[in-house]
Amino acid sequence: MVASNGAELTEHEAELYDRQIRLWGLDSQKRLRAARILISGLNGLGAEIAKNVILAGVKSVTLLDDRKVTEEDFCSQFLAPQSSVGNNRAEASLARAQNLNPMVELKADTESLESKEDAYFKDFDVVCLIGASTAQHLRVDNICRESNVKFFATDVWGMHGYCFADLQKHEFAEDVAKYLAVSKPHEKPKFETVYNTVKCTLEYPSYQSMVDFNCCDASYARQLKRNGPAFPVQRVLQKFRDDEQRDPASAKREEDLKKLYQLRDTLAPEIVPDTFFEHVFAQISPVTAIVGGVVAHEIIKVVSQKERPHHNVFLFNPETCCGFVELVGVGK
Repeated sequence: MVASNGAELTEHEAELYDRQIRLWGLDSQKRLRAARILISGLNGLGAEIAKNVILAGVKSVTLLDDRKVTEEDFCSQFLAPQSSVGNNRAEASLARAQNLNPMVELKADTESLESKEDAYFKDFDVVCLIGASTAQHLRVDNICRESNVKFFATDVWGMHGYCFADLQKHEFAEDVAKYLAVSKPHEKPKFETVYNTVKCTLEYPSYQSMVDFNCCDASYARQLKRNGPAFPVQRVLQKFRDDEQRDPASAKREEDLKKLYQLRDTLAPEIVPDTFFEHVFAQISPVTAIVGGVVAHEIIKVVSQKERPHHNVFLFNPETCCGFVELVGVGK
């Protein structure tokens, strides 16, 4: 057994996670091995997040999804085999997910997010919602804040992606570099980089701050010139889901584009060009890989309490194929 501050890893675990232990330390790996993660929504993005946190070596992952596997899922959902069309997405993803890391406890929950009572979410250390409505984001985030559970809301529509994090009061360790002079007098100056680990704290606002954020504000308009209108696009797409109780569908492309343009004209007039809504159908595999990788990395950082997490909204701009972080709400 390998011990750290009273905690233990088996020799097999120490060998399996050797690279990670060398990267972020034994204590951080111990925190990961104790973490219980809920991933709600097993589309392509959910599969990417699940893959990464399972490989990191958490204690358990619960896959929550009441939807069925469709042909459209195979654009990006690699955990569900093509023979599973018509079966529950969480159950269909379970076998391949377990093969990634047999040491992680996995469970498929086929009930709906809406049916879950408050107590359900309090059994987890991190809750990650994918494909949820604004009402469910607000409800679950409030539950998580009451129980000190870390909350993530994330999604991908075609080429557009985002992630919101509510970590409440989050403490973490960060390595700060200092450059010290090591040369002797009258010698050519030489410097050595020394890293000191410092404890830091960040305060995060609730999901309500995301809802209240005015993307038409003049100060934000200046940022649009630099980062592009990814935030207003997210706002329009989320509103479409809330109103239609579904996402834009390829089978209803023309009809859905008209609805998106109408919402754009109401929520973000003269900000988002029509071309931004041409590629919001299904989930594009490269984008789910990027956004899913970012979200999973944030979950790992939060659980391990190692490194500074994003604060507090990540957005992916399809025009530049780049991601960027915005500060939204009172937690700036």
